[in-house]
Amino acid sequence: MKTSGERLAVLGCAGLVAVTVAGCGSVTDAVKGDGGKSITMGTSQLTGTLDPATSYDSGSWLILRNTFQSLLTFPAAASTPTPDAAQSCEFTGSEATEYHCTLRPGLKFSNGHPLTAADVVFSIERTRKINDENGPVSLLSSIKSVEAKGDTEVTFHLTAPDATLPAKLATPAGAIVDHQVYPADKALANDKQVGSGPYRVDSVEKLNGGTQLGKVVLSPNDKYGGDAKLRNSKFTVRYFDKTEDLKAALDKADVDVTDTSLEPNTAAQILSDQQSGKTDLQVTEGDSNDTRSLVFNTKDPVGGNVAVRQAAAQLMDRKALARDVFARTVQPLYAMVPAGVTGHTTAFFDRYGDQDVAKAKKILTDAKVQTPVKLNLTWSRSRAGSNEADTLKKQLETGGLFQVTVQQEPDWEAFKKGWSEGKYQAYVIGWFADYPDPDNYIAPLLVNGGAYHHGWDDPRISGKLVPDGLKQADRSAAAAGYAQIQQIEAENVPLIPLYQNKAFYAARSYVTGVESTVDTTGFFRFWEISRTGK
Repeated sequence: MKTSGERLAVLGCAGLVAVTVAGCGSVTDAVKGDGGKSITMGTSQLTGTLDPATSYDSGSWLILRNTFQSLLTFPAAASTPTPDAAQSCEFTGSEATEYHCTLRPGLKFSNGHPLTAADVVFSIERTRKINDENGPVSLLSSIKSVEAKGDTEVTFHLTAPDATLPAKLATPAGAIVDHQVYPADKALANDKQVGSGPYRVDSVEKLNGGTQLGKVVLSPNDKYGGDAKLRNSKFTVRYFDKTEDLKAALDKADVDVTDTSLEPNTAAQILSDQQSGKTDLQVTEGDSNDTRSLVFNTKDPVGGNVAVRQAAAQLMDRKALARDVFARTVQPLYAMVPAGVTGHTTAFFDRYGDQDVAKAKKILTDAKVQTPVKLNLTWSRSRAGSNEADTLKKQLETGGLFQVTVQQEPDWEAFKKGWSEGKYQAYVIGWFADYPDPDNYIAPLLVNGGAYHHGWDDPRISGKLVPDGLKQADRSAAAAGYAQIQQIEAENVPLIPLYQNKAFYAARSYVTGVESTVDTTGFFRFWEISRTGK
């Protein structure tokens, strides 16, 4: 996915072991010619909170990445973080167990308060103390302690080597908050957020009077001291709970640009209309960092049988899923780590190839599994609606080897509770990577049952290969270990990777700059977007 990441990694300020600001400006450009009109972005990635300590979803991180600074950040299309609030950062010692950063001098929050090392320490300790079950605290789990020396020196002491710490700190999990404003043990109201990023929050509205956000209005932060050059004077994000409402708003120019929330066939139609000159909407396609998998509950008598899981893997037709269900707005995925990320393999294709009923039947026969295997398949949300799960059912039932019952759990919180309590035999779920590193597709999903509680663990992975990978500050050197992990996973099949999304943004013709910020970092940079002539 990060096809242009290699070029930018060479051109960037430095690498993962030591990152230092070099030749970067820190003045925000004045915006001219937009008449003060806001650029409005529409999304269906709903969220209810903007406090970095309690926010861990794509809908909130969309805002946080543009309103807060972290010590490090990901430049466009890069796989290596570079300094943001920091002036330099590096691992010290022979192993990746101590990480030291020096802050840029003179940084300020949007309220004018100085940003110092004490704020960095407070921010990390606050997230760990609040320990919100829906927050990003898990990304900070390798930190034993963090200490400040003066106003500009910060040192992280780790419980074990963690070469991915710089990448984690480059996410909103590492967002720096003002210790003079934020309570140490609870969340701050959405309309009170104070950061040091390129934008500040002007106002927040609820969606239909509920708990989810409906609209967030941002304006340039005149105290910002980073490298971003703003190309607009106001940016608004509107949240929609129905993709058809988002498309209607785009058609009426109530929103100027959408993220990847559009229903697949709608997105494909917009692209076709653009190519034939039937619309003035402009489409930007690019790489994406989110994936989708079929997960098994390995503690269940059915899902716990490895032959059943292997037979299911043998019956998957990812090409048909991408073509017929998602109108080619996704691409087939044959391993845990997606294409474009260091460590990507095609482990499932290498082992199973294309759909083969005879091979699937032999797997079940050799294991003396009675057919048809009765399997319940649960889903909650999908851009393709029920078509995705129904298609997976048809693929699994090819040759009469499975008998699948599909059920939807429309309540997302109930769905999460269901998989965590082992109520489902198999379920379809997406994964939005926190940062572009192979470990983020491996450790959170495989070690000790993973985030989706599939119940499977392999000591070769959790006890050796993952820890060994985290010792490699040079992430390219860790690729062989992650390849081995994916081979083990493909053999045991606790989950079946199905596809990775393509980034697909639609915008009105007067919107420019979208192509500058669509990449696998998952970081949509509001400041790159501008408008012309309207």
